[in-house]
Amino acid sequence: MIGMEHVRLAEAILASHLVIIAFNIAGLIVIPLGAALGWRIVRVAWLRLLHLGLLAIVAGQALAGRACILTIWQDRLEGGAAHPPPMIMHFINGLIYWDFPLWVFTVIYVAVFAYVVALVFFVPFWGTHRVAHRTP
Repeated sequence: MIGMEHVRLAEAILASHLVIIAFNIAGLIVIPLGAALGWRIVRVAWLRLLHLGLLAIVAGQALAGRACILTIWQDRLEGGAAHPPPMIMHFINGLIYWDFPLWVFTVIYVAVFAYVVALVFFVPFWGTHRVAHRTP
């Protein structure tokens, strides 16, 4: 039964990976859009720092010539599984794992990270969200 345990753990890692990917992609769109529309959520420092940190990790791993740690863990678990991964995992893997050389991903991830760093300056999340105090 150890094979199914590996598949279940690989599924959990894949689900976590999808959440992180969705968060990162959403941030690339929501931050500039929210700034233009005056959304306060784009000024939440911990969300912006989390977004910046996650993309720094992705770009750093690519620059170091390594795949994402979640990808490595999932591959190891699926490789040790006695059963093939479920069909939905196979489909999702096809969506997020593309067959390109690592340097292509490195260029993309570094460019995306540079974009997010630029957003820090164009849509700052410090000092702009203070509540104005009114005197009676």
